Amino acid sequence: MAAGRGEFFRSVLEGLHRQPVQPAPGRPAPVRGRGKPGPGGGLAGGRGKKRRPKAARSPVSGGGHSCPGRRREKKKADFPEIKTPPSKDNLVERLPSEILIKILSYLDASSLFCISHVSKLFYQLANDDVMWHKMYMSEFGREMWKPKSVDDKAMKEEVEDRSAGHWKKMYFRTVAGQELNKWRRELREISPYTGLPRQTEWVLRNLNVSWELTVCDSWGQESTLEQSRAYFFESSVIIRWSGGIFISYHHISNIQLHGVRKETPNTPKVRKPDWRSLILKLDMKTQPSRFISKDRLIKLMHLSPGIMIGIWRGQSNVAFIMVSLHFHKLVEKSLLGSPVCPYPEPMDRPLADNSDPEFGLHGYTLHFVLHNTGTEIMSGHFRKLFGRAVQIQHGLVELKVIDRTNLSQHRSLSGNVKLPWKSEMLEGSVENCCIMTLTLLDEFQKPFWCISSPICITKARRQLSFDYGGEHFLMEYRDADGKVRMKLVWLTEEKQFFLISLTVYISVTKVNKHFSTEY
Repeated sequence: MAAGRGEFFRSVLEGLHRQPVQPAPGRPAPVRGRGKPGPGGGLAGGRGKKRRPKAARSPVSGGGHSCPGRRREKKKADFPEIKTPPSKDNLVERLPSEILIKILSYLDASSLFCISHVSKLFYQLANDDVMWHKMYMSEFGREMWKPKSVDDKAMKEEVEDRSAGHWKKMYFRTVAGQELNKWRRELREISPYTGLPRQTEWVLRNLNVSWELTVCDSWGQESTLEQSRAYFFESSVIIRWSGGIFISYHHISNIQLHGVRKETPNTPKVRKPDWRSLILKLDMKTQPSRFISKDRLIKLMHLSPGIMIGIWRGQSNVAFIMVSLHFHKLVEKSLLGSPVCPYPEPMDRPLADNSDPEFGLHGYTLHFVLHNTGTEIMSGHFRKLFGRAVQIQHGLVELKVIDRTNLSQHRSLSGNVKLPWKSEMLEGSVENCCIMTLTLLDEFQKPFWCISSPICITKARRQLSFDYGGEHFLMEYRDADGKVRMKLVWLTEEKQFFLISLTVYISVTKVNKHFSTEY
């Protein structure tokens, strides 16, 4: 049967290509996709005994049918009227809407959602309520209770009475509800140490979640890359792509990151396509990249929020791509978005803070980690952080985590500060570069600012502390929500870095938006 449908569709396309329909002189142009009766009473495009290839269709039906009015009402109810003019080059759009809807009815929900973004015609066709109702009933109909007295005619009248797009919304709402129920219980337990769900890594692994990267070049050609490896940590994950063919770095137009859940089919013959959830999309023309470090083979470029691109030195070809993702809402971002729209994070309004705005921020907690793809360089948990309103400078509230003058707070960094990398053929490491994962909790112990991004060490222009005699260095990070500044000293005898100062700066705009206050 599938082969018969394929032969039929191919024959229709070949016929349209060989002999396009031309309106007769003095007659109105035929209306595409409506299947209206012709002059002889038969439906145009149907299987009649005699057929005039160049005759125009008459707007008035002939007498070949006993009930033409009723038949016309049925078709208007079942198929939307498409007024988009057909493209002369696109033979598919010249097909009647009845045939196009029949073809689209064989697609799954993910493919149907994607094709609705192709053109206005496919947007109208792919949002047909009758088609979405059938899809909803085929997957979730068994879970719906229906009285025995309700027949198919009553169900059809119920579909027509619903507002446009009702069954499409119901389908995705039901799918999202089922997905939520599978892992919502596992994410209820919150770690008091990080302020994040304890089982985030377990849920991602158990649901078989992976991440795909789509790289689009300047000519519009896309390459989809499957992850080579994922490195999980306590509050973040690093994903690496090193296989496949990478284009030149200067020819990359945009980069899209999708979370993909690979479902295990119930039967070997039936396999549904994987659901893809857009996490982020970066336009290389509007999103500037920043050089952070290099080694003998590659130079490392950073794109906010956490994308690292390794480029072969002496040329512009890409060697690998790595992305660092924070665990905050990562399960929702990887599962509950659509292929073209990211997951919209709900605005969780905190409890009302009746304290004086001049008192500033108080009772904050910071979980701070420096790490690379294999080891943890430094980890710390800091409580009772505060910042006063009088300390606001340049629109930033200062939270002092490690005080430079308090020697008891200073701590060493274990191991070498470097970021290992691996391409399809070679591997190496970039010195004085690592990943910083920061989780700042507000006074109600809710995530307030969460970042996971590469950061590098630069030499300070002046001596930062007179308590240490070694060379002094800085590590800085900045985005629209705030800034992080670290001061380090290189101890020559111990051959390691010593962290002597850590300060977090929060944007006043972010604070006012979060708490609805005026600092």
